[in-house]
Amino acid sequence: MLRIKIRRSTLSRSHHQRFSRASSLLSTWYSPESISAGDEDDPVLVKLSVAIKDSYKDPPLEFSSFTACSSIRKVLPSLSVRHVVDLINLNPLSLPHRSIFAFFKFISSQPGFRFTVESYFVMARFLAVHEMFAEAQSLIELVVSRKGKNSASSVFISLVEMRGTPMCGFLVDALMITYTDLGFIPDAIQCFRLSRKHKFVVPVRGCGNLLDRMMKLNPTGTVWGFYMEILDAEYPLNVYVFNILMNKFCKEGKLCDAQNVFDEITKRSLRPSVVSFNTLINGYCKAGNLDEGFRLKNHMETSRTRPDVFTYSTLINALCKENKMDGAHRLFDEMCEKGLIPNDVIFTTLIHGHSRNGQIDLMKESYQKMLSRGLQPDIVLYNTLVNGFCKNGDLVAARNIVDGMIQRGLRPDKVTYTTLIDGFCRGGDVETALAIRNEMDQNGIELDMVGFSALICGMCKEGRVFDAERALREMLRAGMKPDDVTYTMMMDAFCKKGDVPTGFKLLKEMQSDGHIPSVVTYNVLLNGLCKLGQMKNAEMLLNAMLNIGVVPDDITYNILLEGHHRHANASKHYRQKPEIGIVADLASYKSLVSELYRGSKDHRKI
Repeated sequence: MLRIKIRRSTLSRSHHQRFSRASSLLSTWYSPESISAGDEDDPVLVKLSVAIKDSYKDPPLEFSSFTACSSIRKVLPSLSVRHVVDLINLNPLSLPHRSIFAFFKFISSQPGFRFTVESYFVMARFLAVHEMFAEAQSLIELVVSRKGKNSASSVFISLVEMRGTPMCGFLVDALMITYTDLGFIPDAIQCFRLSRKHKFVVPVRGCGNLLDRMMKLNPTGTVWGFYMEILDAEYPLNVYVFNILMNKFCKEGKLCDAQNVFDEITKRSLRPSVVSFNTLINGYCKAGNLDEGFRLKNHMETSRTRPDVFTYSTLINALCKENKMDGAHRLFDEMCEKGLIPNDVIFTTLIHGHSRNGQIDLMKESYQKMLSRGLQPDIVLYNTLVNGFCKNGDLVAARNIVDGMIQRGLRPDKVTYTTLIDGFCRGGDVETALAIRNEMDQNGIELDMVGFSALICGMCKEGRVFDAERALREMLRAGMKPDDVTYTMMMDAFCKKGDVPTGFKLLKEMQSDGHIPSVVTYNVLLNGLCKLGQMKNAEMLLNAMLNIGVVPDDITYNILLEGHHRHANASKHYRQKPEIGIVADLASYKSLVSELYRGSKDHRKI
């Protein structure tokens, strides 16, 4: 543990005067000629200086050099912290600074010798003056690591007497940086506030380091408050920092705070950059506030800041996401009229927007424009085109796009193949989908959950239930968990084949895999039971649904009513049938079933 001691009350009057004089001249590095006779009268300081000089050898100095020196051994018993501090401050024999630092490390390792916090700072400042900054920083790190958290106030007070001396600012910066790097953020902030209280120069390096760390770790609001605090203390203004803070607020969805940061730029007599505007425009657009995005674009133009490609790209992307394709194209044309060259990102955005809206002709038109400008599509754009053609059912065009991509030297990826598989399965061509799956295997690309689900659903639609089950088992062996839709599709396919037991087997698997079946899943099984005339089992399944909290819908009740009607219709003359869609709850369902069976029995008595 470090011990902070004030020795003035214990010093003799002459020693007290000499120490006070030394403390007031901490910034001066004396030559032998500048030492007064009174300073040289301290026999211990003189003996110590001579001993170090006698034991000094060319670097690197070894501790053994001091240990083996008889002069050092003789002076050690009478040596105090004050003598070492005086040696650093006065250096009467002009010893090399590295020899003084070597002796400092040597004496600090001696049993029973403890330096004060002040003495570490004196040594660190001495090293900084001689441009040994790494060594100076290491001493401060030693102090802080020993003092620990919440020590800023007690440590910083040791710097107060050094205020105004050379390299004192370095010490404050180094102290803040050390607290910051150790994760003691409140201590680092306290150091800054103490530096302001005691009128030190603003610790620019320390504040910058702390600001960077806070941006990575702390809530943005806290960082913004600290940044305003250091700006008020005349920390250098920088639009770059404002932009970073705006970006953080935008990512957190705090658009009001981001706007406040933007407004502060002009309040501080700075001019927002293109990046400043784009950052906030992007934030508003991602939040779906296109009006504010366009307001800022107009602000850019009136303030003579020219919108760039990113500005237009952001706004066009936002318009496409809201399916405002006409507005996106108007903005695209405006951009071109102003001499800005659209990049592949903008074309990909437009093509994706047209694809999503099923505007295949416009999608192809945008693609041709892109090619005419000499831009080469990347894998993302090709996948967008493939997806658009597949959704439109034009599977030949989709396959041609993939062939063209391969000819240009691009290899289809998992997204490409999965999109094709899904497209062909939706189109009822499972064989081609399986052939594409084999192509994937040959290229070393594994089928993912989306691909397996597409294949399973495609097989189920074609009634290939056993192939579908094999694909499901393969999916499970690969460590993938089928979703509710895949399980339900499988159950429906087996139930339609009359294999309801396999449907219930899949239900158990689904539940054991952690899924909670929905009303849709139960409706599939109920429909299978009702078609087989197993109305008691259907009623039991209905009760099981109700017991676990799955709420039946009108489809549930009407499936059951249809089954009861078919089961109760023993006479060819019985014509009563409940109207589909009129049952809303369990009570009305039971009432209709009772009426149905009562009517059936009464009719048979006639």
